[in-house]
Amino acid sequence: MLTFWTLTHIVKEFFQIGLFSFGGGYGTLPFLYDISQNYSWYTPQELTQMIAVATITPGPVGINVATYAGMKAGGVLTALIATTSEILPALILGIAVSKLLKEFSDNFYVQSALWALKPTSCALLTYVAIKLFHQNILTNQNILIGGILFTVLLTVSLLKPKDPLWYISFTSVIGIILVKTGLIF
Repeated sequence: MLTFWTLTHIVKEFFQIGLFSFGGGYGTLPFLYDISQNYSWYTPQELTQMIAVATITPGPVGINVATYAGMKAGGVLTALIATTSEILPALILGIAVSKLLKEFSDNFYVQSALWALKPTSCALLTYVAIKLFHQNILTNQNILIGGILFTVLLTVSLLKPKDPLWYISFTSVIGIILVKTGLIF
């Protein structure tokens, strides 16, 4: 049963994600990981799966995960609320910044802030990638299979680069086969 308290937390958390995540859909990962640690809406393992699915589905990762978390927490209405909560800050900020950026585009402080966002976003993404890798590969019985798949794909990408869609399709098929045969969980 969805409570007012849960709904309030969903709005607050996803509004914060929309407000403070920079760097595109993957910029939301530190926040999404934190949610998986603090609430029972999804686990870090489910977050890893959602990232994989969100990569091959239309839309940003954060929006897809907000929709999933809302759906899991309370159904369609909650999914819409979570998604809207994440989109709303970008809409408001986008309108405000576009108006202000024209006036302050040559300002040293504005340029410095924009310059600092790139490495900060990269650092946050790296942190989450390491945490998810540790939780889902290193502490998991699938380390051998994941290591082999990673090595094969890295070798293929270095020797004969292919379209990213090929890698996504290939790993999706391999993942389905491994799960269906029970080799991984």
